[in-house]
Amino acid sequence: MRFIETWIPATLVSTRDIAPGIREFLIRPDQFDATAYPVGSHINVSVTIDGLPETRSYSLVGEASSHGFKIAVRRADDSRGGSRYMWQLAPGARLDITQPASLLAVDWSRESYCLIAGGIGITPILGAAQALVRRGVDITLHYAMRSRAEAAYLDDLAGMLGDRLVVHASDEGQRLDLGALFALLRQGTLSLFCGPMRMLDAARHAWIGAGHPLPDLRYETFGSSGTLPTEPFRVRLKGSNVELEIPRERSMLDVLNASGHDVMYDCKRGECGLCAIDVVEVDGEIDHRDVFFSDHQKECNQKICACVSRARGTITVDTLLRADAV
Repeated sequence: MRFIETWIPATLVSTRDIAPGIREFLIRPDQFDATAYPVGSHINVSVTIDGLPETRSYSLVGEASSHGFKIAVRRADDSRGGSRYMWQLAPGARLDITQPASLLAVDWSRESYCLIAGGIGITPILGAAQALVRRGVDITLHYAMRSRAEAAYLDDLAGMLGDRLVVHASDEGQRLDLGALFALLRQGTLSLFCGPMRMLDAARHAWIGAGHPLPDLRYETFGSSGTLPTEPFRVRLKGSNVELEIPRERSMLDVLNASGHDVMYDCKRGECGLCAIDVVEVDGEIDHRDVFFSDHQKECNQKICACVSRARGTITVDTLLRADAV
């Protein structure tokens, strides 16, 4: 169950490749309202994977446009199938999407902002940069990537920000040192971040280590990146003989709900914690991909966010749903 989610029909207007392995999609709802959406907004897109309906979330690129919604999708063959589905679409394809929503809270009253993007994480950061430049505040954007040739929107950012854009290209030996960066930031700076889970974990540790209050680090997550490869795993249900296989293309939440073992949820991005269920036993390793639990809670392995987190091997969980209580 999701509490508030309005689905609307839309058309894929056009696509263009903006970097190797990254494709931009312009999507226009049938009843399009060009009203500005909050910075860091995303839309959910209904996709079909192995013949089954699924949902994938994509950040909106840039500020609101009268042409429609822009998203950028990196083709990832090791993903759960969403990017493969999107990449096979041609202009004119019909889609079901949700209205834009943002989970990235921006305090517009600050005097200075530090924006950080890792790879495709530039998509929600671009709109934030545009809004902050228009406000005339102190802003720096640190963009980490494998190489400039693989970076999306790099020319647009360079033209907009000039020397306020700092490129960290691994193939040039310019890796982003988060500890050094945060140590130089003045207190009161608000940092907006979007990148893979490993990078986010490093950012949170470096941010606290530099003496900044954690609420001043705001972030969007990929909602699917983790420390282990995405592969099938098994889930046993406590107090029953039920054992389910979670394929690489589907989440534990979707498989549990489709099997009649109802788990509540809301964001499906590992941020709200509503879908957290108890872990009874781990025969393998849990890959916590959420940003809801603390490092200590993840180490304890007592709960798992079913919407994004995965495992290697078999885990036994307790959904608290009892057959004699139904």
